[in-house]
Amino acid sequence: RKGEATAERILNAAEALFAQRGYAGTTLRDVATAADLRIPSLYNHFPSKEALYESVLERGIQPVLVVLSEFVDGDPTQRAASQVVERIMALLARRPALPRLIQHEALSGGEHLTPMLREWIGPVFSRANELIRVNPAAKRWSPEEIPLLTLALYHAVVGYFTLAPFYKGMSGIDLLSDQALAAQTRFISELVNTLLPE
Repeated sequence: RKGEATAERILNAAEALFAQRGYAGTTLRDVATAADLRIPSLYNHFPSKEALYESVLERGIQPVLVVLSEFVDGDPTQRAASQVVERIMALLARRPALPRLIQHEALSGGEHLTPMLREWIGPVFSRANELIRVNPAAKRWSPEEIPLLTLALYHAVVGYFTLAPFYKGMSGIDLLSDQALAAQTRFISELVNTLLPE
């Protein structure tokens, strides 16, 4: 149990640092310092920076994949896209640094991480495209437009979290407050219901 708590502390520190500095700008020494550990202790849990980075991605992205898969594979008569939005927003609200981490890597073009990012992010887009395709209302969109719709919804959700620190500095409004998150969740749910009416 103590080992699990330490691993979680390392993952939390790494997620925050990778989001702030990117993969290339973060060292294992930085992570160990932020987690209040010595380097050998960190290596007991994660053998390399790449293994740590992969664990951070897996911890954050797997729950999102589960939500999308449950929707796509579940009972068609019980599907509600707004519930998917609510669950994904709640997951990302618990890990607001994760979208910034992914955005940082996407913008910095970390080529050596592309296969890993493709492995974790690719299935999210595939399941989201499938989620839209199985919606009867999707017939208004051509097959070529569905990936564009997925991207637009991705940016509406992920972009909200990536811009939160900048927006707070600019306007003083905390987009990660409970009230602001609830308002954004309602807005995106309405957007999905407008684009894909049930």
